[in-house]
Amino acid sequence: MDIIIVLCTFPNLESARQIGTALVEAQLAACVNLCPIGKSIYRWKGKIQYTQEAIVLIKTTRQAYPRLEALLIKLHPYDIPEIIALPTEQVLPAYAAWIQESVTISTDSI
Repeated sequence: MDIIIVLCTFPNLESARQIGTALVEAQLAACVNLCPIGKSIYRWKGKIQYTQEAIVLIKTTRQAYPRLEALLIKLHPYDIPEIIALPTEQVLPAYAAWIQESVTISTDSI
């Protein structure tokens, strides 16, 4: 199956909404779910950090992923954004078809 889910965190809901909208408008994502409150614990530059972040689930295709990743990196406010692509094992066929129809594969540059 060529459907993947991309996880990404953002410093706030507004930046997640703006970038998620850009991904859908560019037809690199069929759907972006915004989960507004996530608590993250991580090490950054040698120190333990505790932050509140928006978590985003992006539905796209494996073929569109390179362009989606490039646009995410370009627009994201973090120096090193969390971008993790997960394969899907089972997807409702009608939903998978909708994702395939909603995402455009293009060779245009970002």
